[in-house]
Amino acid sequence: MNQLVVMIVPLLFSVAFHEVAHGYVALLRGDNTAKMAGRLTLNPIKHLDFFGSLLLPLILKLTGSPIIFGYAKPVPVNFSNLKDVRKSTILVASAGVLVNFMLAVVSGILFQILTRHQSAWQTTIFGPIITDLYFMLYYSVIINLILAIFNLIPVPPLDGSKILAMILPPSLRMQFARLERFGMIIIIFLLLTNVLDRLLSFFLTPMLNILLGR
Repeated sequence: MNQLVVMIVPLLFSVAFHEVAHGYVALLRGDNTAKMAGRLTLNPIKHLDFFGSLLLPLILKLTGSPIIFGYAKPVPVNFSNLKDVRKSTILVASAGVLVNFMLAVVSGILFQILTRHQSAWQTTIFGPIITDLYFMLYYSVIINLILAIFNLIPVPPLDGSKILAMILPPSLRMQFARLERFGMIIIIFLLLTNVLDRLLSFFLTPMLNILLGR
């Protein structure tokens, strides 16, 4: 049960940072929809999606999936309010991914510091608390990398699809937009066929080796 808690805590804050990043960059680019909706907060409760934030990662954990991930309620953004819609859409869509990469790097640095000094803190009275923090940092690296890589997949409604749509010429952009209605079906198909696991693992493994000091 304790292992589940030290996994859920970094997951909740990782998705909160991800969504706030989207909303904050949108605010900087001229849209205050997220701010007016009270979503520019790191309080994870404001961003929770029952299935995506709690039930899905729990199911993946209990079924022995090698990849544990989840998602939050998307921050509302009115793209028509943005200055220079094409550029701003790319910036807003990229913000969450960049924040997750940054959190993974910071967590990895702190994790390696605690690893190097493990013998010093394990035997202290703070050992149990630091142990929980140690594993939270470990899972924070994994979760943030998974969130970043997963969201870069160019399948609607993931962030990667918004970035790709803005890069495509207008004629192809309209055709690509029609895929959105099938987006979740495609993601579920990729998940059930283990294509998603293999894709994530391909990029995830070398990054984990670096950030966790393997």
